[in-house]
Amino acid sequence: MLTRPEIYKIVNDYIGVSGGYLGDFSYRTHREFYPYYCDLDINPDEMGGTTLQRFLTILENSDALTQAKILRGVLQKYPVDYFSEEVRDRKKKIAEEIQAMISRLESTSPVATPNLATTSEVVERAIQDAETLIKESGATSGVDRIHTALHGYLRAVCDKEGIAVPEDASVTEAFKALRGSHPAFKVVGPRQADVDRIFRAISNVLDTLNPLRNKASVAHPNEELLEEDEAMFVINSARTILHYLNSRFK
Repeated sequence: MLTRPEIYKIVNDYIGVSGGYLGDFSYRTHREFYPYYCDLDINPDEMGGTTLQRFLTILENSDALTQAKILRGVLQKYPVDYFSEEVRDRKKKIAEEIQAMISRLESTSPVATPNLATTSEVVERAIQDAETLIKESGATSGVDRIHTALHGYLRAVCDKEGIAVPEDASVTEAFKALRGSHPAFKVVGPRQADVDRIFRAISNVLDTLNPLRNKASVAHPNEELLEEDEAMFVINSARTILHYLNSRFK
């Protein structure tokens, strides 16, 4: 997802803002921008405010792939040679940065957070915090919260099913308890041996999430943090596990 500073760089430093309005957009051309330049069915007339306020609302609240399409539309509508010669070199550098943002958004499109059938206040708060942090500060800031959401979810399922786990049980320990006792895992299907191998791989992923959260996220004052791509990979992995377990436990 785009960070807040990236969004304002696109708006203020590349497109340009005058009198609270965005570039040369009118309400009509802003409405036409999304289908013409972005191949998106978005109608900014459904919200209030200036063209700038509407553009910011749409960009901030879109998923990664939609953000990438909007940025491609921006570069198509406002190519570097659209701008006057005295600012063209600076615009070219920003356009290159926008192109890098597009590549990142397209390669790290997030797995959507599932609508969990079993949850708790802690889980919901952690999920919301993660999504806000990813949007405003980048994926690195969201690693700790998605780890908390996954941990809290596993404990909530254990509590619901009456599966005893220690108060300080780790993510891995909670998952192991569920694998051993939850009725959903008693069902044997085709290629069960292969499916069991995937379960063991999930256990390894969960084992790895713990040191990544503790040693390479903002959960603690760590000197080295995960890069954005790796952080999004961690978040997508955790969300994928949540999707599977949520579906299985339903």
